[in-house]
Amino acid sequence: MFGGLRQWFDPESAHTEGTTPDYRFSLANERTFLAWIRTGLALIAGGLACAQFLPPLPIARLREIIAIALLVLGGVVALRAVDHWARAERAMRLGIDLPRSRFPAVLAITVAIGAVLLVAAVLYRVVA
Repeated sequence: MFGGLRQWFDPESAHTEGTTPDYRFSLANERTFLAWIRTGLALIAGGLACAQFLPPLPIARLREIIAIALLVLGGVVALRAVDHWARAERAMRLGIDLPRSRFPAVLAITVAIGAVLLVAAVLYRVVA
């Protein structure tokens, strides 16, 4: 476990194992990491916007629940981004298969469920 965390904070340690991959693959891995970071930042910004700018919703504490969910999800996405970047970089250096991840599917399902719940809240407000 701590070996994986070391990869996050000490990228030089990754250079001690395996061979240097084609730099284009490392740069592509970094661009993917940055895209996930942007996604995490967008979720965090959405959470802060919900907390600050949404009027109180008819369901008690729904605004706060939405804000906290977005903030937590943004943090999880950021952590997952750095973990996947480190694991992919290591795999490329060792010439093994890139790590598989269910995270994009889990994130998509979570966002879709959140959207459905928000639609239900809007409809509840319209009907009430």
